[in-house]
This record gives sequence, C-alpha cells and structure tokens, in this order.
Amino acid sequence: MNLIKDELKVGIVADWFITYAGSEKVVSEFIKVFPNADLYSVVDFYRPITGGNLMIKIETTFIQKLPRAKKYQAYLPLMPFAIEQLDVSKENIVLSSSHAVSKGILTGPDQLHISYVHSPIRYAWDLQHQYLRESGLDHGLKGILAKWILHKMRMWDYRTANGVDHFIANSHFIARRIKKVYGRDADVIYPPVDVDSFTLNNQKRIFI
Repeated sequence: MNLIKDELKVGIVADWFITYAGSEKVVSEFIKVFPNADLYSVVDFYRPITGGNLMIKIETTFIQKLPRAKKYQAYLPLMPFAIEQLDVSKENIVLSSSHAVSKGILTGPDQLHISYVHSPIRYAWDLQHQYLRESGLDHGLKGILAKWILHKMRMWDYRTANGVDHFIANSHFIARRIKKVYGRDADVIYPPVDVDSFTLNNQKRIFI
C-alpha cells in the first residue's frame, strides 16, 4: 500500500492561505498522509503551514502578484477564473479543501478528484442577502453589480460540482447543504481537533 501511495502523484488544492484555521489544518493532515504532494492555492500569505513543522512550496495563481493582493476578498470575482488556470494535469489524485473555489480546479477523466468541503460558498448561496446587507451592497448600482457577480458565481459553483468525483463533508449539516446545493451525496469525515490545546479541570465539583 505504501509503495502504491509513493508512486501516485497527489495534488492538494486550497482556497487561500492567510491564517492557520480549520481548512488549513485539514490541508496539514493531507500533507502528513501525502508528504510528497504538490500544493496549490489562489494566494499564499501564510507560511510555513504549521502542523508537524511542515514546509512545502505552494503554487499560486496570478492573483498573488496583483496590487494589494493581501486584500484577497476584493479579487473574489476573479477567483473562479484564477483557480482554473492552475495546471494539475500531472497529478493522479487531486484533493481539494474547499469553502470557496478550490473544488473548481480543472481535472481530466483519468484523474480522481476528491473534495473535502467545509461549506459551499456561503456568501453566494444561503448567506447572500446577509453578506450584501453587511457590505452595504444591497442597493444602488453597486448592489446590482454585486448581485450579478454572485449570481454568476453560483452558476459556476454548481457547474464545477460535476468535476468532483467524490464529496466529503466536515459534518452532517454540510453534507445536507452539499445535497441541497449540488444534488450530490457526501461522506462525512469530521475535521481534526487539537485535543492537546484543551486544559483539563481537575477541580472536584460537588452537586447536591
């Protein structure tokens, strides 16, 4: 099994690396299983990826080099196009850790694409109205443009679900959302939890 794993070329795709949070921790676990994997992302402004002191080169998109790219949210309309420009054709297996656009990576018929989904794009689906309202984009010409962009993003997001061979959800709630949004079933694998970060309370409590 290890020989087969070593011979396989694995690509890991993430949305972006800005902080070390839930989706990044999942990527770290992927890398522990496939230490020779190639890593791809829209942008990378957080290095190294911690978790076993993992150091790995990340191939990023053209957005990385755009002005004020650290304000990556401003380039959201370009991200579907950007993620499709990453060339993963050399990989046998593609693992995407997605809460935005990474599941839209382009793969071929001879490649296996497994997408671990933390959530469909919330601001394009069920939280669209809240997102627009909180951003002040729920009225006027800017509001119309923002709604049109999110409409296009929903269409792209739905279509790219066809490029995923197998969905994994991080909870049963997300599995239900995947079913509702994409019409696809998903297995549930809970994300890793750092139990060492919890402090045990050894104080005895007496209940009457």
